[in-house]
Amino acid sequence: MFSGAQISLYPMADDFVRIILGSLSALDPYRSRFRIETDDLSTLLVGPPEELFPAMRDLHVAASRNNIHCVLHATVSRGCPGEPDDPICTPIEGREHGAPLATRIDAALAAAQGAPVLNQNVAAQLSLYPLGAGHHMDEIYGCIDFLKRSGVFGKSKNFCTTLRGDAGPVFATLGEAFLRFGSPEGHLALDLTVSANSPTAI
Repeated sequence: MFSGAQISLYPMADDFVRIILGSLSALDPYRSRFRIETDDLSTLLVGPPEELFPAMRDLHVAASRNNIHCVLHATVSRGCPGEPDDPICTPIEGREHGAPLATRIDAALAAAQGAPVLNQNVAAQLSLYPLGAGHHMDEIYGCIDFLKRSGVFGKSKNFCTTLRGDAGPVFATLGEAFLRFGSPEGHLALDLTVSANSPTAI
């Protein structure tokens, strides 16, 4: 299964070039398992779907060190029918997509509870798009139910849901939303914005 993310970082600091380029070293532990391409707009990650959110977490936490206000925006996708098969693209492992929605919600909650605490608070908003699924609204509502019970739920907004808390549990919750909902063979996209150290946080 083809899975990946286009990621852009926006540090609100005069030395943003150093911050962006320096934070890319946080992706070094993933380079043997990912195809990683950086250009003037974004960084592409293609690889195992279960490792996408840990990689994005580490990148964002690295860029947010020293109380820097930094925003990460990502478009995340799995199962895109327009992409070629690639040896680095792998199916989702250890996930029972054929299970009832309630069972998947419980499994997602259990998996997210084991997330490490990284002592970096973040706020995130996400929109989930299960494409080509006959019961896509059931999957979306199931995901929202999971997010509300996750322990990092912020609030529902027009077109998205917000999360707040430590980066470890927040990114783990985002990863479970990406992995557990939508058709296992279908195309799923997720639009994501994560902010750390905002001077206007509420």
